[in-house]
Amino acid sequence: MPTLRLYRPDDASTLADLYARSVVHYGPRAYTAVQVSAWAATATLEGTEARCIDGRHVLVAQDADGSVLGFGDMEDDGHLDFLYIAPEAEGMRLGSLLYAALEAHALHLHVPRIFVEASELSRPLFERRGFLMLGRNDLSLGGVAIHNYRMEKRLPE
Repeated sequence: MPTLRLYRPDDASTLADLYARSVVHYGPRAYTAVQVSAWAATATLEGTEARCIDGRHVLVAQDADGSVLGFGDMEDDGHLDFLYIAPEAEGMRLGSLLYAALEAHALHLHVPRIFVEASELSRPLFERRGFLMLGRNDLSLGGVAIHNYRMEKRLPE
């Protein structure tokens, strides 16, 4: 059974690699090859490291041998930014495990809501957890048109 732990500074390169591999593996299920390439190009070591040390709550899923299988993060205002699962961990329900722990963190912070910009791929996971779609975001990554969805879940007070 995978376990969760907090981010450590030596995780940055592993998480950046996992992020890129995840996008390349899962992305073609909902996005074009050009969109996947543009999205994967955002998975830089510098960007991943900056996000992980800016004060947000970052959880890492690992197996019994310590191999990293996924990660997710949440800012103190309830913004869930990253939730990525390694291709080799597909079907292990790690997205659900990470999400549940991040929601528990949000409840601990007493934030009124969790909000996310969900990809076409992650949208069903969030819908199953009670998120409502607020709208579609049409954006550009490196000059390539791509979209995601603004979603939120209100939390009990």
